[in-house]
Amino acid sequence: MPLATDPEHIAISKSKGIKIDWKDGHRSEYQLQYLRDHCPCASCTGAHGTPPAPKSAPQEAGNPFMMFKPALKMLAVEPVGNYAVRINWSDGHNSGIYSYEHFRRICPCPACRALFPVG
Repeated sequence: MPLATDPEHIAISKSKGIKIDWKDGHRSEYQLQYLRDHCPCASCTGAHGTPPAPKSAPQEAGNPFMMFKPALKMLAVEPVGNYAVRINWSDGHNSGIYSYEHFRRICPCPACRALFPVG
């Protein structure tokens, strides 16, 4: 049976992430950094011939020379037609259009990761 890519309900927390209840009964929860790291835009994926943008690296514990990095937030989330949303990130990025198909393909739960491993 193919995975549903039609959301039943979407809950958005600009400081925590997005939760989607799918019409097939599955629930996906996406943390902010995970969503930002899986931005589908051409710059982040390298689709226009340049290397893909690097995924975020965890901060090194105890390094006194780490620069302050403000917490990542979604400033705005707007619908794109009936198939996607665009996220305006606090780091200035806003070109990614997250289709519902993309959301389902990048679901971080173990069952979905077994079907669609993400890098």
